[in-house]
Amino acid sequence: MWKTLLALCLLVVLSSGCSTSGRVAMAPIVQPEVQAKTRIIDMGCGWSRPIYVSALDVLTDATAQAILAHDEAGAAHCGWVRRLK
Repeated sequence: MWKTLLALCLLVVLSSGCSTSGRVAMAPIVQPEVQAKTRIIDMGCGWSRPIYVSALDVLTDATAQAILAHDEAGAAHCGWVRRLK
């Protein structure tokens, strides 16, 4: 008799714990807001320097144009000053 009463009480407790009265209101789903802000930090002026060429250097036209483009870009972006010797 005690086993039956204990089983019945346990069944009542377990079955009534998860019951609801009425409809369950669902919380609205909030989509996360992602803000992407890209920031470009140019660190090239800290480690690059102008290329100096001596009169003894033998250069092709393409190499001379590449050096000139490098030095002009550095003068425009990093404030390099042309050094005359």
